[in-house]
Amino acid sequence: MKRWQISVPASTANIGPGFDSVGIALDLYLELEVQPGLEWEFIPMSDAVQGLPAGKDNMIYETALYVADRYGYSNLPACTVRMNSVIPLARGLGSSATALVAGIELADCLLSLQLSDEEKLDIAVSLEGHPDNAAPSILGGCVIGYYDDKVHYIQTPIKDVRFLAVIPSFKLATSDARAVLPDQLLYKDAVKASGIANVAVAALLQQNWKLLGEMMTKDLFHQPYRESMIPHYKEITDSLQEAAYGVYLSGAGPTMIALIDEARADAVHAHYRNMYPDFEWLLLSCAAKGSFAEELAVEA
Repeated sequence: MKRWQISVPASTANIGPGFDSVGIALDLYLELEVQPGLEWEFIPMSDAVQGLPAGKDNMIYETALYVADRYGYSNLPACTVRMNSVIPLARGLGSSATALVAGIELADCLLSLQLSDEEKLDIAVSLEGHPDNAAPSILGGCVIGYYDDKVHYIQTPIKDVRFLAVIPSFKLATSDARAVLPDQLLYKDAVKASGIANVAVAALLQQNWKLLGEMMTKDLFHQPYRESMIPHYKEITDSLQEAAYGVYLSGAGPTMIALIDEARADAVHAHYRNMYPDFEWLLLSCAAKGSFAEELAVEA
């Protein structure tokens, strides 16, 4: 008759040229309140999760069942799960990865698996295919990673900057955003793109935000192809460049994120929110802590 609270932070991926490799956890959360039930039921408690599957076709349950099977269990005890989230769906903030990580945490709780972070990473990244969203959601902070049937990664904290997210009203499916990318790059272009990414990662590790911002604008892997899918992309990013270290397309988009000095962040947020009221503006911080579950007191 145990009950749990599961929390998973959102994430922003790519950070310009760090395509499918660099991600940062953000202080937006998917939260689950889990308690025993007669059958599996997922109950939305916030607007962001309205309309999601309410039964065993929910991605969180499907992932939990996959984890159970992986560790030799054929089923999971039925639960009622209340879902609360402020992470916009299909906007480039890792909403799918948070559901996946939540499913791993759910199985861990229900089956007392006591999974390590490395085991959670291995499961999540093997399902996602790349570490840029799931890894920071599990570990917190910034994660730079590569996957070749094993997750190779470096985790680093993020300090003194805020993330100003500009969220359009429309959704953009990752599959559609990937469809516009080229199948291959010329060798000389790949070398150039790799060099830009290398400098960006070095700047990130040294917290050299100005240099990172410069590298964001030079990305050759995905942003030049995807920006045409987002109305007002150039207008907004050009305007934000005046107040930010740099601006990049978060994940597959359509959310754009400006990297802002912490001391100026509130003023910049207020200014641009008034300038472009048709967009949702969120001023976010890096979430230093990744996903976690805590046991709740049993209801009387």
